[in-house]
Amino acid sequence: MDDPPKQSLLERLSSLLLREPEDRDQLVELLHSAFERNLLDADALAMIEGVLQVSETRVADVMIPRSQMDMIDAAESPEAFIPYVIETAHSRFPVFQDNRDNVIGILLAKDMLRFYAEEEFDFRDMLRPAVFVPEAKRLNVLLKEFRANRNHIAIVVDEYGGVCGLITIEDVIEQIIGDIEDEFDFDETEDNILADKNGRFRVKAVTEIGDFNERFGTRFADDDHDTVGGLVLSRFGRLPKRGETVVVEGFAFQVLRADSRKVHSLLVERRAPPEAPAPGA
Repeated sequence: MDDPPKQSLLERLSSLLLREPEDRDQLVELLHSAFERNLLDADALAMIEGVLQVSETRVADVMIPRSQMDMIDAAESPEAFIPYVIETAHSRFPVFQDNRDNVIGILLAKDMLRFYAEEEFDFRDMLRPAVFVPEAKRLNVLLKEFRANRNHIAIVVDEYGGVCGLITIEDVIEQIIGDIEDEFDFDETEDNILADKNGRFRVKAVTEIGDFNERFGTRFADDDHDTVGGLVLSRFGRLPKRGETVVVEGFAFQVLRADSRKVHSLLVERRAPPEAPAPGA
C-alpha cells in the first residue's frame, strides 16, 4: 500500500490554523504550538515572529543613533577622508555640509575608486540623493519603500527635521532573519577576541567570562552568567540596540551587532587600569 503524500509546510500550517485566531497573541500561540508539534522548525518560527514584529517596530527602535553615525564633511578633501572611509569600511556614507543636520547626499565608497583614475575629481558630483524618513515610521513600510526605490540607506529625522540617526536595509532585514554576517564580521574560525589598531577589542558575545578574565586580568564573576554577552545583558536589564554602551568595572562595552533576539558582538575598551591584587593575595 502506497504511503500518503507528505504534506507541504503550507498545508500543515493551514490545518493548524483551521481555528482562526482572534488576535496576534493567539496567532503566536498557534505558531508555538506548531513548533512544539514539529510542524515548524526553530528558524522558521523565529522568522515568522520577526515578520510580525517588524510591522510593530519603529525606525527609532533599531536605527544607528546620531552619535554613532560615520559621516563625511563636504568641506574635507578626498585625501583627508579616504583613510576614514577605509578604516570604518562602510559601503555608504552620509555627507554633510556646515553641520551634521544638513545632509546633502550619500557617498558610495566604490565611487571613490575614480579618485585614483581621474586627474580632475569632485566627489560632490557623485553624491546620491539622501532619503529622509521620520523616526516613527514602521519598519514594514520602510522595507517596502527600500525595495521600491532600490535604496539601501535612509537618514532618520526627528519632528524638527534634525538628524537623529540612520537606518539601512540590512538593519530591517536582520529584524526578520537575524544577524547578517559580512566580510567584516567574525569568521567562525577566528578567535573570540580580536584587537584593533586603536587599542580596542572586538569580542564575541559568546566569549566565556573566564576567557575574558584571563585575557584582560579582570575578575568578573561567572556565577550568574557564563558569557560576556550575558554579563552585558544583565547590566542593561534589557536587549540593547547596536551602538549602545555600558561601562562595567572600568570597561566600556559597546554593542557592535545585535538583532531582535540576542547580542552578537561587542567593542570593548579599557577605561581604567585593572585593580592590583591585595598584598598577600
